[in-house]
Amino acid sequence: MAAEPVPATGPAVLTFLGAAGEVTGSAFLLEAASRRVLVDCGLFQGPDADAKNRAAIALDARAIDAIVLTHAHIDHSGLLPLVVQRGYRGPAYATQATADLLGVMLPDAAHIQESNAAAGREKGLRATPMRARRAPRRSDADEREGPLYTVHDAEAALRRLATVDYGVAHRLAPGLAFTFRNAGHILGSAIAEFALGSGDAVRRIVFSGDLGQRGRPVLPDPEPVEQADALVVESTYGNRLHRPLDATLDELAAVLTATLPRGNVVVPAFAVGRTQEVLHVLAELAKAARVPPLTVYVDSPLATAATAITSRYAPQLDRDTRDLAAWQQAHPERLRVLFTESPQDSMRINAVRHGAVIVAASGMAEGGRVRHHLRHNLPRAECAIVFTGFQARGTLGRAIVDGAREVRLFGEPVPVRASVHTIGGLSAHADQAGLLAWLGGFRTPPSRVFVVHGEREISVAFAAAIRERLGWPSVEVPARGDRIPLFT
Repeated sequence: MAAEPVPATGPAVLTFLGAAGEVTGSAFLLEAASRRVLVDCGLFQGPDADAKNRAAIALDARAIDAIVLTHAHIDHSGLLPLVVQRGYRGPAYATQATADLLGVMLPDAAHIQESNAAAGREKGLRATPMRARRAPRRSDADEREGPLYTVHDAEAALRRLATVDYGVAHRLAPGLAFTFRNAGHILGSAIAEFALGSGDAVRRIVFSGDLGQRGRPVLPDPEPVEQADALVVESTYGNRLHRPLDATLDELAAVLTATLPRGNVVVPAFAVGRTQEVLHVLAELAKAARVPPLTVYVDSPLATAATAITSRYAPQLDRDTRDLAAWQQAHPERLRVLFTESPQDSMRINAVRHGAVIVAASGMAEGGRVRHHLRHNLPRAECAIVFTGFQARGTLGRAIVDGAREVRLFGEPVPVRASVHTIGGLSAHADQAGLLAWLGGFRTPPSRVFVVHGEREISVAFAAAIRERLGWPSVEVPARGDRIPLFT
């Protein structure tokens, strides 16, 4: 006897807690089937990030029933330790690769939080007269100056992780389940497809997460989804097109060939995903002898760990990537890749005056070792800075891309004399054409479409493109804090 359909219990409600009108801080609360499910819980970056992060996810963490993470990037996962610190004790579902990456990323993020808080306290102490130091008092300001969360919190968060394979429906409650589809963005990245109800009464709510580009090296194309009643879709590059890969390779080869005989090339790159793709592209250029022999420094312990994890998932990578890795190992004279670990190894790179490709985190130059390399190379006209990913408004990377003649690093002014290049064709995000192509895989338009994860003007432009190009009638750009019933 067939099971009776399970109806949705009350209307599904979606609250946009982050990445609405901006790129970072992805977090969406889905209330359905008498459950509260948090889809992503990411850190904000850019202006007022600390205040936003401390106020983020302003609900009782103990009342959340489940967390579903689309991928490991910190703007999608970086508040998990804070939610656990605040009392969450349920599972945090992710793919196995995402869980492996978070094993190094969350402790690293926590270490940065602790280091920044310690530096802030030291700076405040130096600015305080000695007499005032003798009788310190704890205040609300003191609490705010503490780390957002600690390594201990990150380790506790890792114990909440529960892995789910692609294509496997995981039941959260009667009448509520989700399935991961491959998003092709970084290793382990997923589209989260929720099914509400059962039998003929099912409603589907799909979260795109971050979608990768089609036909790119390393990872497969984003998996198509055929049906959704409600869709939350990213729009990072929703108003523009990336350069074709061939043109991107031409541009990068020209920068390397012109710069390396007299200076260095600094590549701020996200440790997870972007660094591995940059290494792939450099190997491609070296194999084709389109650039001189390359010495590449990967100056990020996190990127080193992420690269090692990526190599363990070789069967999930495309054939070209596996073949290219084998070629590079056989031809170290054409491409020498040096992974630095200690701060001393990192500082030794500063003595290299030319011939070095320095790949270092963070991708938006907001923290990490890349800031030291920028301090040493930005003032030199013979050097080049190559940005390969999106630079959020208010970040150091965005200031440099927008043409700043001087920036501040470590409290000091640094002139920008190096040439600056934005090579968008290496982005891990689909451009407008790629996003529209993925949306074109739906058999019928979703009843409700919400455009997120983009600066507001870009999300608005992409929403208009969806209406005009696909003829979808209901496309909205929500604001942070909007609470919207999906089905009535």
